[in-house]
Order: sequence, then C-alpha cells, then structure tokens
Amino acid sequence: MSTQTYTASFAVDQTPDQVFAAVNNPRGWWSEQIDGATDQLGAEFKYHYRDVHRARFKITEFVPGMRVVWHVLENYFDFVQDKTEWTGTDVVFEIASRAGKTELHFTHVGLVPAYECYNVCSDAWGSYVKRSLRNLITTGKGQPNPIEETVARAQDLQRLDREHDRRLRDADLAIVDPENEVGK
Repeated sequence: MSTQTYTASFAVDQTPDQVFAAVNNPRGWWSEQIDGATDQLGAEFKYHYRDVHRARFKITEFVPGMRVVWHVLENYFDFVQDKTEWTGTDVVFEIASRAGKTELHFTHVGLVPAYECYNVCSDAWGSYVKRSLRNLITTGKGQPNPIEETVARAQDLQRLDREHDRRLRDADLAIVDPENEVGK
C-alpha cells in the first residue's frame, strides 16, 4: 500500500480533444503563476505558488486527445522536511472515450502515502483536478490560483477596507459621544 500513487478520474460529455486542450491549459485550472509553454512535447514550464511551492516540469509525452505526461525536474515545498518531494515523479493525464463520455484519468506517479506532503498534495490535486479542471472542461471556467500580485493586491484592498470601516465606526462613535476619546 505504501507504493500506491495518487489517482483521480472523472467523465464528461466533452470530446477527447476538448479535454486534452483543457489539460494543456494549466493556467486555466491549476495556477495563473505558470511560466513557459504547456502545450508541446519537450517544453518546460515552471509553477510557483507564493513561497510555499515551486516546481519545474518537462512535457515528456504529448499524444493529442489521449495522453500528456509532465516529468517533475525540480520541486520545492516549504512545509515538509524533504523540500524536494515530487522531484523525479510524473504527472500523467490519460484521456479515453468510454460509453459516450470522455474519461480523464489523472495519476501522480510517485506521489505516495509515504511522502510527508501526501495528504496535503492529494487533497490539492483532488480539488484542482476533480473541481477546477472539470469545471474548465464543462463550463469554460476553472478556479486556478491567481497570480501572486493579484492576491497581494486583493489582500491590500481588504486591509484598506477594514481600516476604512474602523475609521467610520470611530467617527460614528465620536459623533454620538463628542467626549469620547476615540474621536479626538
């Protein structure tokens, strides 16, 4: 059981070519923070999520409408002891027509329960593959991680909103009680 790799599968009404196109658009379902080509044999791309996870992949198999394999050339996690877990593993997308549907079978070969990141990583892959990628295929809209600058800007706006709300509350208190120290 300790060599069991992570897998996820689902079936959709879209064609194998539509599923293949969505798989090869990881910016649309995994992360907007991907640099490099993701849709050709031999291409290399980098994934980055804050200071938590960075990885570099090479596309080692690319069979239109059928199969894509990303080989993990480098990996870094900040939350596990072995920061390089995933290095040397393969992320495999297999596409097949079955009973009038298109089935996507995802396997992260080498992501095994013995890895410290297994629970976190399998939960994350499950969400990205079974929810975000499936939504990209079926609705045209996935839920990828946004670009870090977008996240930082949203966090800054939230902070400014909270500060603005606090100032409004303080001003309201000062108006209700002119002797209140908050308004001075």
